[in-house]
Order: sequence, then structure tokens, then C-alpha cells
Amino acid sequence: MKRQMWKQIAIVGGSLTLVFIPNLASAQVIEEVLGQIDNYKNSRSLSQITSVSQLSDVSPADWSYEALRSLVERYGCILGYPNRTFKGNRALSRNEFAAGLNACMQQMERLIAASEAVLKEDIAKLQRLMKEFEAELAALGARVDNLEGRVAFLEDNQFSTTTKLSGEVVLAFSSVLGGEKNGGTEDIDRVPVLGDRVRLELETSFTGKDMLFTRLATGNIVGFGGEAGTPQADLAFDQDEDNDLGVEVLNYNFPINDNITLWVEAVGGAFDDFTNTLSILDGDGGSGALSAFGTRNFVYYEGEGAGLAIEGKTGKFGWSLGYLAPDGSDPSNGNGLFNGAYGVLGQIGYYPNDNIGIAFAYGHGYNTSAIAANSEEFGSFLDDTDADTVHNTYALTASWKLSEKVVLGAWGGYSNVETFDDFNGQDVLSGGNSDFFYWAATLGLPDLFKEGNRGGLIIGMQPWQTDSDVRVNGDRLDDDDISFHVEAFYEYAVSDNISITPGVVLVTNPGNDDRNNALVIGTIRTTFTF
Repeated sequence: MKRQMWKQIAIVGGSLTLVFIPNLASAQVIEEVLGQIDNYKNSRSLSQITSVSQLSDVSPADWSYEALRSLVERYGCILGYPNRTFKGNRALSRNEFAAGLNACMQQMERLIAASEAVLKEDIAKLQRLMKEFEAELAALGARVDNLEGRVAFLEDNQFSTTTKLSGEVVLAFSSVLGGEKNGGTEDIDRVPVLGDRVRLELETSFTGKDMLFTRLATGNIVGFGGEAGTPQADLAFDQDEDNDLGVEVLNYNFPINDNITLWVEAVGGAFDDFTNTLSILDGDGGSGALSAFGTRNFVYYEGEGAGLAIEGKTGKFGWSLGYLAPDGSDPSNGNGLFNGAYGVLGQIGYYPNDNIGIAFAYGHGYNTSAIAANSEEFGSFLDDTDADTVHNTYALTASWKLSEKVVLGAWGGYSNVETFDDFNGQDVLSGGNSDFFYWAATLGLPDLFKEGNRGGLIIGMQPWQTDSDVRVNGDRLDDDDISFHVEAFYEYAVSDNISITPGVVLVTNPGNDDRNNALVIGTIRTTFTF
């Protein structure tokens, strides 16, 4: 946090007060501003005063006090005060108040210049405050005319006073460089491909604290999982939509109180929407890790669709609980919000400071076990038999920021998957439980070699079926061989809006079969943001 700057000066009437000058870079700048105030003060005489309010402080009961407080809380204007508060409920001198107002003017001016959404009611509030404190702002040298011009431009030209539009385009040149499938009897085709993933995101706020999020998406990147014979080859930016545009995500969140937020997921909900994944490499495919495995803990993949969620914080603890149904909008029998597949995730995290975090998550669901589906033999068993399953997953995730340029991460989990005794004419004999384990360790290197760049390394074990008593037509599912995952990438920032990320992914014993030679995937991902 920047050092606070206080100075004792004289104001009209000869009294002394403390003035807080937020966000000024140096003592020289402070002296210049204070000089402007002194010059302005000395140029005025008592005969020029036209209102008693010009001689009085701004009290917490004044409309202007509450108006500025709301702007400070909404736009984080005064960063110099402890905890970004408005210094309690004490009265402020008019010069001190003007200094805070000036900070909010500059902050909103930056938002306007960056095409960020600024509420129309806040613009009106700011204009009224500017008129009320015009003399004090002039003494501070505030750029009132410039801001008024920007406000007028915003009102006439911005996309929306309540909505921010952003976009992301991923172009990926990728290829399998080596590997085998089907027990080592067949090479995986080495066919280079070039594909795209495009996202347009609308963030709309009606109160300044709520958020209606809409994502339109399309793409034509066909994952390597089908060709490689295992989902272990899936990349984080796969988007096989044949470039047909559609609504991918639609959700709305709003605060119940200062510590609790409610989420309504209408389309494309995911557990990581409302849950802290504690992964510095989680860029959801557009940045960070290249593979789905290396992006985040597998437990966050075990649910999607429509549903409800709640998240909150209590001191140094954060928590979340959510329910999602992949076919929640389908009214047919066996689907819907509560009659079909579903996933539930609950997490509690401990965050003692900004550098360390650890979280425990519990996942439960019906026909939504991504861990089991990612295990080659059990995944194939599910595809072949269309078996119904229930899973219980226990996962742990941690992150430790050693320095500004070194961040360590780790996660792991255990999942028990139970199949029904009878399904689709298949006879599952003597029970139906399977155990799976997985883990990963990550190294994130922000600003590697250059500010804005990032290096990353992921080493882990793909979901490993260690034991199963599931039998199909008398044949017991075999235990898996261990498949290790190694991934490295370097994200180079060409500019603030363009990055190029070359990287490589290696999976030993692909498909959890030691007869297969290692799978190697190379890719160059280029990401454009706007």
C-alpha cells in the first residue's frame, strides 16, 4: 500500500487542518498541489465568501459526504486510506473532501478512457459534487473541464452505461508429435492443425455490486482426445463448435450482504465460476496452462449446467456451495434440474494472507464424474455400457507465493465411483465400486524475463484407477497403469492485448496403458484480447 501523505496547512479563516492527498507520486507533486491551495486561499478575502458552508467542515450528515462515500466504495478511489475505507464517520475539511473528490474524478476518468462501465447515476452524482465544490477543486488544479468533456463523450458514445464488452480470440497451431494407442499396436496420427476459439463477454451491473454475465462463444478446435484414444490429450482451449455462435454462459450474481453472494446459473455454469481454484495457471485456456489437466484441480470439472450457488467469506476463511445440472433446461423424463444428472461441490478455504491459500473441496454427483471419465478403461466402460454412476470426491488444493516472480501450487484428490447393479441389460456382478487418485504440482513464474510474460511447469499423475470390483459379463475391470503428465509453456506478451504461448505436453503410458509409447503434443497458442 502506498505511503499516506498528510500535511498541515491553513485554510480560509486561519484555522489549521490535516489534508490527505491520495495517490500522488512524490513529495514534489504534493508541494505543488499544496502551493496551489495556499495561493488560492491567499487570493480570496472574507468579502468573497458567499455561503456559511464555505467556512465549515463536511459532516457525515451532509448529502455530499454520503455521495462521495458511495463513489469511494464503488470505484475504489481513495487507495491511501487503510482498508480502502472512507476514514470512519468523522467530519472532513472542505479541502480534504475536495482532495478525495478529485481522486474519484481521476479514477472515473481512467475508467471512462478504458471504456469501463460507469453508472449514469454516479455520473450525475459526480457532476453535482463538482458544482458544489468547484472552488476547492480549482484550488487543487483538478481538470474539471477535461472530465466534463469525457463524461459528455461517454454519455454519447459508450457501448452502455451499465455494460462492459470484452473479447478474446485464441488461434492455436497444434500437433501430436508422438505416441501410441490400442495397446501399442497403432501410432497416433501426427497431423498439424490450426483452429480458433472466440469469446465475447458482456458484464452488466444494475446496482454496481451485482453482475449479469453473458458469454457468446464459438470455435473449431477439435480436441486430440478422440484421435489419441484418451481424454488425457485434451487441451484447455478445445472448442469444437464448427464456428457456430451461441450463448455459452449466462449467470447472475448479487450480494445478500457484505459477506455472502448468491449465484443463479442459467446456462453453462461451472464450479470455478463461484469457487476459488487457487491456481495461478488457471487462464481457462486463453492464458496459463495449455492442457485441461494442468489448468485446475479435477474436482472443479465434475459439474456443469444450470443451477444455484452461494459463496461467502468469514475473516480469513472463504467458502462456496453449488448445485449444477447439465440437463437442467431439458423437460424430458430423466432430465431437468432435479431428475437427471447433477453435481454438487462444497469448498472451504483458508487464506491467512495474499501469498498463501489452502482449500478442501468435496464433490458429489450422479453421472458427472469427470475423474472416472478421464481414466481410460473406466471411461471406455462408461461409453460402452452407458452405465449410471454416483461419485464422491475429496480434493485438496494449495498455493504459495514465494515471491513476486515465483508461485508454487499443488492439488490432488481421491474419488470413489459406484455403478448401479443393473443397467441397460448389462449385468454388473459382485458390487460396483472403483477408486481413483490423481495429483499435480505446479510452478508459475510471473514476469519471467519481461514484465507481463509468464512461465509455467506442471508435473502430475492423471486419474489412476487403483482398485475396482466392477464386473461386466463376468470380466473384472483391470487396474490402470500410472500415467504421468508433464507440461511446460512460456507465455510471451507481445503487447497488453496479444500474447504468444509455445508449449509442450507429455503423457507417459497414454490411456493408462504401459504398452503405449508416450504421448507428446506441441502447440503454439496466440491470444488476442480486446
